[in-house]
Amino acid sequence: MGSNRFSHRWLLMAVAVWAALVSPAQAELVWDALRTPGAVVVLRHSYAPGGFDPPGARLEDCSTQRNLDENGRAQARRIGEAFRRNAVTVGKVLSSPRCRCLDTARLAFGQVEPWDVLQGALNDAELRRSRLAETRKAVAAHHTGAPLVLVTHGSVVTDLTGLNIKMGEFVVLRRASDGTHAVAGQLYVE
Repeated sequence: MGSNRFSHRWLLMAVAVWAALVSPAQAELVWDALRTPGAVVVLRHSYAPGGFDPPGARLEDCSTQRNLDENGRAQARRIGEAFRRNAVTVGKVLSSPRCRCLDTARLAFGQVEPWDVLQGALNDAELRRSRLAETRKAVAAHHTGAPLVLVTHGSVVTDLTGLNIKMGEFVVLRRASDGTHAVAGQLYVE
């Protein structure tokens, strides 16, 4: 009886995992959206253990921050490999100045430009609104060419897209004919 209960739980868990996976057809729609001129990638940094930077963390000293572990570094490399495997060459890569974001960008795309705006502002509502407005302005200004990549934190992704995504997951914004950007889809790189 105990083994039947275990088998039943395993089966339910397997079905739940399977249902959560993106189908190849859905993934291809996201990659196609990325090949559309003016697309924007909003990438939450790769896996970094913990929830927040420790008290006293300083931007100029990575050793004081929450950082990617080996799993996160490997995940960032796989993100870049996925872009290359799907023939998506990125354009400008902007990142939060936090080391976990900068490292994700470098490992995935080989290039990065720090942008303070992308670090968000959890404890300052006015600064948070201001930074979100600047980010939206940068997205709106991206009209043509290879995808603009924004590497940032979960709270910024949620503020910008309304989605709550995992570390290492990205949202693709596709430019519509009216000039606005809308969510085309999201992908998670394990």
